[in-house]
Amino acid sequence: MSTAYYEPSKIEPKWQKYWDDNKLFSVSNDTDQEKYYILCMFPYPSGVLHMGHVINYTIGDVLVRFYKMQGKSVLSPIGWDSFGLPAENAAIREGIHPEITIKRNINRMREQMKSAGWGYDWSREIATSHPDYYKFTQWLFLEFFKRGLAVKKKAPVNWCPNDQTVLANEQVVDGCCERCGTEVIQKDLEQWFFAMSQYAQKLLDNHSKLTEWPENVLKMQQEWIGRSEGARIDFKIMETGETLPVFTTRPDTIFGVTFMSIAPEHPMIEKLLKGTPQEEEVMRAVIRMRARGTSVKEQLGMEKEGVPTGFHVTNPVNGDKVPLWVANFALMTYGTGAVMSVPAHDQRDFEFAQKYSIPVKVVIQPEDTVLDPSVMKQAYVADGLMVNSGPFNGKHNRKSMPDLIQWIEDNGFGAKTVNYSLRDWLLSRQRYWGVPIPVIHCSSCGTVPVAENELPVLLPKDIEFRPKGESPLKSCESYMNTACPKCGKPALRDADTMDTFVDSSWYMFRYVSPRDEKQVFDKKDVNKWCPVDFYIGGIEHATMHLIYSRFFSLVMNEIGLIDFEEPFKRLFCQGMVCKVAHYCNTCKWLSESDVENGHCKKCGSKVVSEVSKMSKTKLNTVSPDDIIKNFGADTMRLYILSDTPPDREQVWSDEGVHGAHRFLRRFWDMVISRKDEIQQEQNGNPSSDKAMRRIIHSTIEQVTRDYIQELQFNTALARIYELVNAVKASTDISASVLQEALETVVRLLYPITPHICEELWSALGHTGSVMSAQWPLADKSALVQDTYTIVVQINGKVRSKMEVPADTDTETLKQLAQSDDKIVSLIEGQTIVKVIAVPRKLVNIVVK
Repeated sequence: MSTAYYEPSKIEPKWQKYWDDNKLFSVSNDTDQEKYYILCMFPYPSGVLHMGHVINYTIGDVLVRFYKMQGKSVLSPIGWDSFGLPAENAAIREGIHPEITIKRNINRMREQMKSAGWGYDWSREIATSHPDYYKFTQWLFLEFFKRGLAVKKKAPVNWCPNDQTVLANEQVVDGCCERCGTEVIQKDLEQWFFAMSQYAQKLLDNHSKLTEWPENVLKMQQEWIGRSEGARIDFKIMETGETLPVFTTRPDTIFGVTFMSIAPEHPMIEKLLKGTPQEEEVMRAVIRMRARGTSVKEQLGMEKEGVPTGFHVTNPVNGDKVPLWVANFALMTYGTGAVMSVPAHDQRDFEFAQKYSIPVKVVIQPEDTVLDPSVMKQAYVADGLMVNSGPFNGKHNRKSMPDLIQWIEDNGFGAKTVNYSLRDWLLSRQRYWGVPIPVIHCSSCGTVPVAENELPVLLPKDIEFRPKGESPLKSCESYMNTACPKCGKPALRDADTMDTFVDSSWYMFRYVSPRDEKQVFDKKDVNKWCPVDFYIGGIEHATMHLIYSRFFSLVMNEIGLIDFEEPFKRLFCQGMVCKVAHYCNTCKWLSESDVENGHCKKCGSKVVSEVSKMSKTKLNTVSPDDIIKNFGADTMRLYILSDTPPDREQVWSDEGVHGAHRFLRRFWDMVISRKDEIQQEQNGNPSSDKAMRRIIHSTIEQVTRDYIQELQFNTALARIYELVNAVKASTDISASVLQEALETVVRLLYPITPHICEELWSALGHTGSVMSAQWPLADKSALVQDTYTIVVQINGKVRSKMEVPADTDTETLKQLAQSDDKIVSLIEGQTIVKVIAVPRKLVNIVVK
């Protein structure tokens, strides 16, 4: 029974229990209804929800409830991305096993999620750190291994000294560890890789299928994959005769090469220098350069540095002998790790040449100027006519590019080539809390996969997992020592664990068959539910998770596990939730309560305040638990979606929260105070009824469009507010129209604020959940207007208004406007030049 007062602390737990008890979000794989799979990126179980979670999962829950009311069978699962460094580091700090930490955090966050009113099919709950899940992560690794897509090779890798582990390129941000912020260094290590680079073009080609993805995400992926067309040109090292291949997008400048640059990590360096007089001096410089930052931003900003190796290469097109340098701007992650350097036509090469007094050779001249290398102040990078370029002298450099590449191929100097920036996915991690790599190393048989019937390879429990620069598993003899599956001789397990992005690259499919112990998932059911219809998560995953999961799906499609190539049909990236942060030079970050009139309460210094992403470090977070306790989950949900489009950055406002709560109280009071009028069966004013029904059904039409097409919940709410105000102001509508209005508002608002709407739906005499009621459909006949308000202007300025029948023609409009009493008096004594009429909008009378 509804009370006279809005008390979220009473009604919200009541309806959450009702949803759980009646399993309203559970769905069967055998359903005959039209399916719709809505998925939010699953969280790492830190133990505490933050406002980033709130906007993500509230959007998902709104859509789940909306599409259920549309009659669809909606799959809405949840789980936990529970492996990884945060759990391991927390366990080290607390002195307890990460498994205990994770279970505790999951239990807490599960309750927080339920208190926020987010509805999930909890029977499908998964955790990536559970053996039942990672058994199949290991199985998928072995499938990749069988096909040569999981390989172990020595490579320079990104190493985080703080976390004592390897990082993928995607996990290095501005030269620092994405997770802890420590400056990353380079190391040469034997590591496991997925051969993702083989799928670079396919990942690009399939962008044409992702018609419901944000353009900025596709652009970020396109730039990350980095397709560039050019030529591979083979230079020869004069002293050894070895080939040094180079990739270039500017083969038109090849005649102007005056030095060759190779990356400090290039494998040829040690081989060339070994035993030479210059070895020690050059390697000292090389080691220093290897410690440079790894980000593109840092590469662009750093001072150009290099060291001559004492070796030379021969330019194949003209026989020029040019010195071979190690340069800090050459990257092993692009092309071949070697760069043909043309200082006359590349600014970076020009600056390097100026610093080290390397010659400059012009091979492209502007059509109206002759460049003199001795007086050039910068590189000439525009197009022009080729000079000093053998058979191509006098030709336009761009137009001649295809002929030049063909000439290079015909003469055996190289070939037309497409290069990609995308590299193989480095998945080895030297940490404990991750999926063990299921291979065994045998001195006789080499690398041998663990037998499928031996999966999962379980993590040992009794182990010291503090980082020591190598995998903690290596020191656990009971884990490492085993027998070779092929020959039976003593062998060693692989000591590394997998990158946690492997776990999240296929989790969306496991939700379909979460308890299947025999196979990774049921193919028939996965092909029924997938691809995911609507995927929601942060744009920060554009070049990591969203590329990795696409790669996994492509391979799984090739293997025959799934019948589709792309895992997600529609992608939506929610905006960040921000709040003003306060900084004092003396006391550092301050909470809001420590600031008064722009000054620090602690020391009196002036405080710098600026909007920033919510962060525990900056003391500008807001606890969802506190909002729910003080205002209720519906207020939190309403506020987080009411102020800003959900894909934009949102600035938190405490006043906004109070405003949302005030609206819900007014909404409650309106329904409770007027529900009894429905029983009185009073007759209303026909014109008022008609006007109210027009507002009702116009709102239904607009809100439905905002929900489905644009996800503009803020504009949907604005329209609902208008309807609520119209209902409150109505005094002469019939009982039936009042009932229609109240029930419509409750249903329209339900996906966003479900608890209050369930209670009011019950108060209006209904049984069961609002979710079982059909989403309201707009009655087109109710939208038809019999009359329109026409604005009457004189020389473009509004002077009067008149109500006319909807079918009034243009000539009649003109006559009515000119006979309007107010207009007649205003134009008296003036000459009418012309009259312009726009049906259903305005009449403009031009006078002089």
